[in-house]
Amino acid sequence: MDKKPVVVCVLGKAGSGKGTQVNLLKERLNLNYIGSGELLRNRKLKNDFTGKKIASVIDKGGMSPSTIVFSLWISELEKFKNLENINGILIDGSPRKILEAYLINEAIEWYEWKENFKVILIDISDEEAFKRLAKRAEIEGREDDTRAGVEKRLAWYKKEVLEVIEFYKKKGLLIKINGEQEVEAVYNEIIEKLNL
Repeated sequence: MDKKPVVVCVLGKAGSGKGTQVNLLKERLNLNYIGSGELLRNRKLKNDFTGKKIASVIDKGGMSPSTIVFSLWISELEKFKNLENINGILIDGSPRKILEAYLINEAIEWYEWKENFKVILIDISDEEAFKRLAKRAEIEGREDDTRAGVEKRLAWYKKEVLEVIEFYKKKGLLIKINGEQEVEAVYNEIIEKLNL
């Protein structure tokens, strides 16, 4: 029987370095990638009701409903399941809500990947998040990296994502990573804890 691919969800606060680590894992381990943000941005380009509605939600800084996000994930997971000899799948920044955690778990079971499913939490303090995002705002000029924008994202994280983290901790699937290290040290800790 073929080796089952590893399936890893990567979670963390804004500024935790999720994107950096996902890119390193994707490139160095040749993993397939699912990013909810990217899927939604691509889907909004389709000129139908859902595409227009997603565009409107994104333009207002809102969150698309879990049902829409999940329908996009399923298409990607099905595509990956039908590929031969994949190393694994990275799910970037999801699940963001407890409903999404339940839905991902069902999908992972459906696609027979349960034994190689892990959730990584790149953990940083709120203070570190503010520091990093202030620096990023200076360099990249991102509008959502203002103090008010960061406070809003951290409040949302505490309201929604902490429940997801507790869910995975209780299931024994959560791998906590110290995100306040240098980039390579974070990467090495992930590799070590995933046994890759």
